[in-house]
Amino acid sequence: MSAMLDGLPRLRDMGEDDVSAVMSIEHAAYEFPWTENIMRDCFRFGYICKVYDSPDGILGYGVLSIGAGECHLLNVCIAPGHQRQGHGSRLVAHLLQTARQAGAHTALLEVRVSNDTAFRLYHRMGFNEIGTRKNYYPAAAGREDALVLMREL
Repeated sequence: MSAMLDGLPRLRDMGEDDVSAVMSIEHAAYEFPWTENIMRDCFRFGYICKVYDSPDGILGYGVLSIGAGECHLLNVCIAPGHQRQGHGSRLVAHLLQTARQAGAHTALLEVRVSNDTAFRLYHRMGFNEIGTRKNYYPAAAGREDALVLMREL
């Protein structure tokens, strides 16, 4: 599917045939994963969907919406066995560059208050906390708040 002549991972557009592998990662990474229908709706709504593909299969994925000069990182995930290797940073940078090229000037995202690893990644990439969405995410003990992060592109 992807041309990896040097064997290195490549970012490419996600296709319908990638959804099964993406959902496997989603379920391995999250206690409350997106459903397959939500993932497929991303194609229907015209969101930018990318996968991080390698000779060993898909390592991660990202979903991005763009409109009115803003982009919203809706879902960014690297498979648990491939985290902390720089893939997440490269994926986010690629998504932000794609948004910039499409005319977005601002990037937004939400992150669980308990997800320190993701928060640190986004902070290193220039995102700043601008607010909180109360009870935004499902959690084992009810609901969990989300931090709203933003950066200029």
